Amino acid sequence: MKYKNTLQKGKVRYIVFKENDIWYAVGLEFNIVESGDTAQEANMLLFEALSGYVEAARKIKARPIILNQKPGSEYEEMWQNRYEEKLSKNIFSSGELNIGKILNEALIPA
Repeated sequence: MKYKNTLQKGKVRYIVFKENDIWYAVGLEFNIVESGDTAQEANMLLFEALSGYVEAARKIKARPIILNQKPGSEYEEMWQNRYEEKLSKNIFSSGELNIGKILNEALIPA
């Protein structure tokens, strides 16, 4: 089976959003969710978790399936509709991170 993401290349989508008074950050293809008191904290925790996840996967030479998980339906729907006005006011950021660069570059924006 051919996977979109491998241990050397691919992308992981992420989204940072607020629900009630808590900020959440989700790495969709890895099914990682972090939370924080601020958007920046949740974002930083997610990027650290993504980096550790890829580093561990590489270390144990894991199969690519762990980098290609099916995201939870609520997160996939949020990703698909992230630019809709009613959702966008609760979304801090969204984007894609290159797997090949996750361990080679700082993930925390300046």
